[in-house]
This record gives sequence, C-alpha cells and structure tokens, in this order.
Amino acid sequence: MFTGLIEEIGTVKSVIKGVNSAKITITASKILEDIKQGDSISTNGVCLTVTEFTHNSFSVDVMPETMRRSNLKHLKTGSRVNLERALKVGDRFGGHIVSGHIDGVGVITGFQEEDNATWVSIEAPGDILKYVVHKGSIAIDGTSLTVAYVDDKVLKVSIIPLTRDETTILEKNVGDEVNLECDMIGKYVEKLMMFREDIKLKKSIDMDFLRENGFL
Repeated sequence: MFTGLIEEIGTVKSVIKGVNSAKITITASKILEDIKQGDSISTNGVCLTVTEFTHNSFSVDVMPETMRRSNLKHLKTGSRVNLERALKVGDRFGGHIVSGHIDGVGVITGFQEEDNATWVSIEAPGDILKYVVHKGSIAIDGTSLTVAYVDDKVLKVSIIPLTRDETTILEKNVGDEVNLECDMIGKYVEKLMMFREDIKLKKSIDMDFLRENGFL
C-alpha cells in the first residue's frame, strides 16, 4: 500500500528484456536506506518486488502482464522514474490510498501554464474514466493528484511547483504514456452493486418465472 507521495526520482541503470518480460535495475539513494529483499517499491506507480539490491541500486522483475498494461515497457537506460516505498504503520497519510495495481495507461495530450501551476491533459479509455470524479484523487505515474477536470475522453490535473520538482510528470512530452490508478473506493462500490444485482436476478427466477417462460 502506498500514498502517492513520491519520495525520490530514480534513474534506470539497465533493462534486460525477455520475450515479454524484463529485469530492471534502478539507481537510487533515499529508498535504499532500509531496503531488504522482497520489499515493495512503487515504480512509476507500479508495485514491484525488490529481488536484488546494492548500496546504490535495486533490481525488480517485471512480468509480461505488467509490461503490457503499463508504461514500464518504454523504460531504457537513463529513464527517470518516480519511486515510493510501501507505507509504514504510524506514518502520516498525506496522499490517498494507492495500491500500485494500475488500471491502465493514458496519453498526455497537452500542457498549459497558469500562473505558478501547469495543467496537464490526459486522454484515457472509458473504462478508466468512469471511475474518475471531479475533485477526486488519481495516481498518475504513482503521484497522488486531485482531478481538476474530467469528461468522457480527458482528465486534467494541475501541477504545483513542488510536484514539478519532485516528480517526473512535467518531464514528459505530448504523446507520452502515463500509468493511471483510479481511487479504489469506486471500484469496490461498483463490484458490490453488481453483486447485489446478481442476487436480485437469481431471486427473481422462481416457479412462476419458469412456468411463464415454458420451462414447466
């Protein structure tokens, strides 16, 4: 579990690709202070497991499913990535609940400066946007942000200078992919509502229904 508050920007040291998978090694400093094998590290918003580490780097194995559904497939030597360690019990919870299990990717369609902030527009599929609400939370490449605008094709966030300096979001270009994770509360509500509808449907199939439809 993560908060979406990026602790550090790491740099990809190497990418060893398999047929559909990859082993990625990333240089870092702060997140290595108490690292151990098996720890979870959010890397551009994707929860990955530390398989090896040194005093200045760690390695992760990325499975084919993660490569297909995230922008990690575009990483190369020198790429910069947002990093966050898993939430520690007792820490302040300053962002929002982020699982590191992204819903998919969006594509940056534009940047617009407004005084001290920068608007970022992201086009995303409908099956992601249906969970995005105005003034709700969304994780973009692992960064917890507030949705400032959303319609059926695009969502927009506004980036303050601190977020600009401590994340990679404004290092992106128009056309680049970003990992998106919607607030999980909406997904749970939808699942529970669908479950209740299934129960109602099953309960409605009684003897009268069967008789009326020629089964008896």
